Amino acid sequence: MIIGTLITVTSNSWLGAWMGLEINLLSFIPLMSDNNNLMSTEASLKYFLTQALASTVLLFSIILLMLKNNLNNEINESFTSMIMVSALLMKSGAAPFHFWFPNMMEGLTWMNSLLLMTWQKIAPLMMISYFNMKSMLMISVIISAIIGAIGGLNQTSLRKLMAFSSINHLGWMLSALMINESAWLMYFFFYTFLSFTLTFMFNLLKIFHLNQLFSIYFSSKVFKFMLFMNLLSLGGLPPFLGFFPKWIIIQQLTFCSQYTLLFILMMTTLITLFFYLRICYSAFMLNYYEINWISNLQFNKFSMNLLLL
Repeated sequence: MIIGTLITVTSNSWLGAWMGLEINLLSFIPLMSDNNNLMSTEASLKYFLTQALASTVLLFSIILLMLKNNLNNEINESFTSMIMVSALLMKSGAAPFHFWFPNMMEGLTWMNSLLLMTWQKIAPLMMISYFNMKSMLMISVIISAIIGAIGGLNQTSLRKLMAFSSINHLGWMLSALMINESAWLMYFFFYTFLSFTLTFMFNLLKIFHLNQLFSIYFSSKVFKFMLFMNLLSLGGLPPFLGFFPKWIIIQQLTFCSQYTLLFILMMTTLITLFFYLRICYSAFMLNYYEINWISNLQFNKFSMNLLLL
C-alpha cells in the first residue's frame, strides 16, 4: 500500500500514477475483508466496485490525453481534465461522488476506517493538485462542506459520523489545494494526527454507536478528558490544535478574496462542531445511572405494591 502511494506520487507519467493507484487498491482490499464479519466483506466489495469504476474512467481519460498528445487529435483538453478530476474525486470520496463512502465505513473496523480517511486520500489528492481546475474544485468544496455537515446531524453510528466529518474536512483540504500545495499537506497532517488519536480511543473502548458513549461513565477520567479534547479539536474549536490549520486556510482564502467560499466553509464547520459537542454532551454531561434508572431500581415487595396501585 505504501509502495503504491509512492509510485503514484513520484511517477512522471499518468499511466504510472494510475498503476500506483491500482497497487494501492489491491493492497487495501485484503486488509478490509474479514471472514467473521459479513459487513466487512460487503464493504470490501463496494470499495472494489467503486474504485474499479473510478479507475476505468481515469484510464479512459488518460488514453484520450495520450491520443491528443501523440496523434494530435482534436480532443478538448479541459473536457479530458474534467473527467480525470471527477474520477480522482470519486477515489478520494469527495462530494458529489461521496455516495459509497459513509455506507462502506459502517462495515469497517476503526483501524481500517482510519486508513480510508487518511492514507487512501494521499495519492488522489496529489494527482488533483497537478490540475488547474479551480471552478470544478470550488463546486466540489462547497458540496463536500455542506453534505459533510448536514449528513452527520442525524447519525447515531460513530463511523458514519466520522465519514461525514471526513467529507467536510476533505472540502477544507480541496480549498487549501486550490491555494498552494503546502497548505493542504499541513491540513492533512493535522487531520491525520487528530483522526488517529480519536479512532484509537474508540477502538480501545470498543465504541461504535452514540449510545455506547454513556458507558464511558465507568472509564478512566483521563480517557474522558482526552476524548473531549480530541473531539473539540477535530471540530476546529479555538484554541485547540485543530483550529490552527483552519486558521491558516482562512487567512489564505482571505488573501485570495474568496469570501463566499470562506463563509460556506465556516458555517458548515459550525454545524459539524454541533454534532461533536453533542457527542461530548452524551459522554460527559449525562449520567449513565440517571439514564438507566429504571433498570437499576431494586424492586422490593413494597415498591411493587406501590406500582400496582
